[in-house]
Amino acid sequence: MTTAAAAPFRFFSLQVVRTRRLGPSLVRVTFDGADLAHFHSEGRDQSLSLFIPAEGRTEPAVPVELGEGWFQGWRELPDDVRAVMRSYTLRELRRDPDEIDIDFVLHGIEPEASPAPGAAHGSAHVGGSPPPAGPASRWASRAAAGDRVILIGPAVADNRAIRFRPPADTDLVVVWGDDTAVPAATAILESLPAGTRVRAWLEVPCAGDVQDVATAADAQIEWVVGGSAEEAIRAADLPAAAHPYVWIAGESGRVKELRRHFVGERGVDRRRVTFVGYWRQGLTEEQLRESGE
Repeated sequence: MTTAAAAPFRFFSLQVVRTRRLGPSLVRVTFDGADLAHFHSEGRDQSLSLFIPAEGRTEPAVPVELGEGWFQGWRELPDDVRAVMRSYTLRELRRDPDEIDIDFVLHGIEPEASPAPGAAHGSAHVGGSPPPAGPASRWASRAAAGDRVILIGPAVADNRAIRFRPPADTDLVVVWGDDTAVPAATAILESLPAGTRVRAWLEVPCAGDVQDVATAADAQIEWVVGGSAEEAIRAADLPAAAHPYVWIAGESGRVKELRRHFVGERGVDRRRVTFVGYWRQGLTEEQLRESGE
């Protein structure tokens, strides 16, 4: 599949290689495909658009043959045919063989009785009611080798769908993410070079969801289990820094509150605060997209 979506992005036709349950409510799905030879990304919080088959179908229906008109054509497909589109972040890209990992939070899916040890983030959302199981959670919970998807991803490594961009003079990185942002946050932490000072707060619903993060950075990572990190962040005595950089991602209402805290209360230059709403309490992704947020 070679039809371009919108440079520097393109469509990728992929299939599941394997899945790995990482914890009570997280599954890592590994994909491969010949198209991945053209997939390039510098990682961090690389955003992707994933298309999975409509319920009861085995192939994701996306009219890529329409070129730049694919989106309108996709929207006009019948509901029971049109592929489900969801936004995710890249967890890892590997070569030889070409593979990518995407971590899925299993909203509303019954946890396994004996989750695998190690990394995970959960399906519950701290500070708000968890959404019911959606089509992507249901798909990921039963994904198997050979299942097919379509992805819109980067054809160039440095692209506008990477939001984590600390200025060169950054002397402190501050990170916050709820469970939906843990894949991006951990990828960011793993990407940081030695000597980078980091304070990070990551929220998960239970202790079994805490990850081991391999980072060369001088990172202090606080996992907040079953609660909100906001009080801890507000009370934190951050290391002295002339040029801090802040990355916050998760539920959009909480993201906005924390942005106000860092800019209004701590005096961080608003141009040095990256904030991303991955979801909004009470809205589906379709409703959020239509709202324009």
